[in-house]
Amino acid sequence: MFILKRQDVEISSIQHPQKDQQVPILQYQGQTFRLISVFNAAQEEEARAFWRDLTDNRGKACVLLEEPERYSVWGKVRLEQLQPEPLQSHPGEDIVPCMQACLLLLQAVYLDIEDLLGNRQVASFRRELQTTLQQNRFPDHEVTSLDQLLHIDPLGSAQWPAWRERHLNLLLLELYRLGKQHFGNTNFVERAMDALQDLPLKERGTFLNWLKKTAAGQLWQSTHH
Repeated sequence: MFILKRQDVEISSIQHPQKDQQVPILQYQGQTFRLISVFNAAQEEEARAFWRDLTDNRGKACVLLEEPERYSVWGKVRLEQLQPEPLQSHPGEDIVPCMQACLLLLQAVYLDIEDLLGNRQVASFRRELQTTLQQNRFPDHEVTSLDQLLHIDPLGSAQWPAWRERHLNLLLLELYRLGKQHFGNTNFVERAMDALQDLPLKERGTFLNWLKKTAAGQLWQSTHH
């Protein structure tokens, strides 16, 4: 919809209607937007891809705010309709294979960095990934630790974080950025995608079909042969 600079908008916060917390609000030309996701200064490509996916592919009214130290994506709301996003304590059937696949990719990249680059690089990877979970307010990030995500059995677990598609998309965008940053190339993609062979054929097909429709998928599939 729009790409804006900080001087173009007014940013404030209002009291959440059901929680004891403040909700960031952006106002532009009489329209109100709620914060969806935050990206750091090095994530311009990922921020633009996420914003474009929401606007072009999903028909959402969103703005991308460019600031010197970060990028952020905001979705249009009416203040009277501002309600918390319900959590999925029992994820829908379609999202479970996607969550399994995303965790397999996460764990594959993590092990690849650990095996090939060593402890110092893997510690940096963990710190940056944890920051992403916190900045983008991933549901359950405080109770589902990064350690759990890195060591959970994606094929055998019955307990899932209350994530939605946008969280999976963000996770894959960040995973791609970090992999490219640490390895200096995109060769890690091919190795990570091999981990999807552990998924049953039906579940793998569900994930690959979903991936084709996402901003993250454009990055992962363009470098996977």
